Amino acid sequence: MEQYQNPLFTIDNVLFTVAQAELKVLLVKRAIEPFIDQWSLPGGFVDPLLDASVEACARRKLQEKTGVAPSYLEQLKVFSGHQRDPRGFAVTLAFYALMGEQAAQSHIDTVHDAQWLPVHQLQDYPLAFDHQTIIAEAVARLKQKALYSLVPVYCLPAQFTVTELMTVIEAIIERPIQRKSLMRRIEASDMFIAVDEKVSTGKRPAQLYQLKPDADIYLFERNLAE
Repeated sequence: MEQYQNPLFTIDNVLFTVAQAELKVLLVKRAIEPFIDQWSLPGGFVDPLLDASVEACARRKLQEKTGVAPSYLEQLKVFSGHQRDPRGFAVTLAFYALMGEQAAQSHIDTVHDAQWLPVHQLQDYPLAFDHQTIIAEAVARLKQKALYSLVPVYCLPAQFTVTELMTVIEAIIERPIQRKSLMRRIEASDMFIAVDEKVSTGKRPAQLYQLKPDADIYLFERNLAE
């Protein structure tokens, strides 16, 4: 019987947040070879004895390497090839998500550190494997999501103002949007409840909103910037 060499199969997670009006990604500093002391996406090898599914593996690796638990994960893309990993032909399934910032801390000795780093500064950090490429594709996908849906609400607190939602969207798409256009989207989506209280913003009280229970993300036919 002809013998085949199995490829390396891993999971990588691209978690984004917006903090201080800046898009950030969660990275870990490797404590092992290859690429020791370089930053990488939190992920690792699928273990058939531990993982009931690829998403279960993704969440296990996030817990071990960062202690962070996103409310959802979405599949981004499969990346593969001989040049991705010096250990051999490697296939990785990348997940991505947008979430509120959570304190990150490693719980495994293969990682030195876990931090949320600004996306626009990643050129200053040596990234392991092809993780720069994976992050770039995830950023592009997130920008599109922000233009045709209200996914950016996922990194806001339970109650938020329109200004806070605008700030998150603008940080993701890297350009300003019109407040009236966003208000129309909030009303058309029927995803939110206006809370019976307001918050002082220094000028006049601002209306607070929150997601309706079990609200689905509404997809618009046109991009926000159109």
